[in-house]
Amino acid sequence: MSERIHVMISEEQIRARVKELGAQITAEYKDRPLVLVCVLKGSFVFAVDLARAIDLPLRIEFLGVRSYGEGTESSGVVQITQDLSRPIASEDILFVEDIVDTGLTLAHLKDLFRTRQPRSVKVCSLLHKPARARVEVNIDYLGFTIEDKFVVGYGLDVAEKYRNLPFIGVVERD
Repeated sequence: MSERIHVMISEEQIRARVKELGAQITAEYKDRPLVLVCVLKGSFVFAVDLARAIDLPLRIEFLGVRSYGEGTESSGVVQITQDLSRPIASEDILFVEDIVDTGLTLAHLKDLFRTRQPRSVKVCSLLHKPARARVEVNIDYLGFTIEDKFVVGYGLDVAEKYRNLPFIGVVERD
């Protein structure tokens, strides 16, 4: 069986939207320090580009989370595989996600992080797939809304493949 990747969102479209999101975040937070919480593994590429597009003092934290395993469907069980390196009490937190589909992971993380007493918690997601939503999650900064297709590239994977593609694509199998 062979695989081809069909481009859904081009590298140029992503670059332009990330720049817009960075400007929007910069304007909203003004000169307040911000903590970007990069939800690993899928959002690492987006988080790096977004951080460079934000003109503010910021700190980047990495949070390892697993809810998919090797499959293409969320298990609904959220496992923290790597926690933050420093406390976040009284800080402005911005979760950086690759994709919000069921909403289960982000809803769980927002509940968990409220117990850590940050000043604020907001969400920036590159992609949103509303057709798959199982819980309502507010996305404060959104890159693109997409149809219900399994996507790869720009950090997103299937069984750890295709994260390095510079665009968002759909895997087509023969």
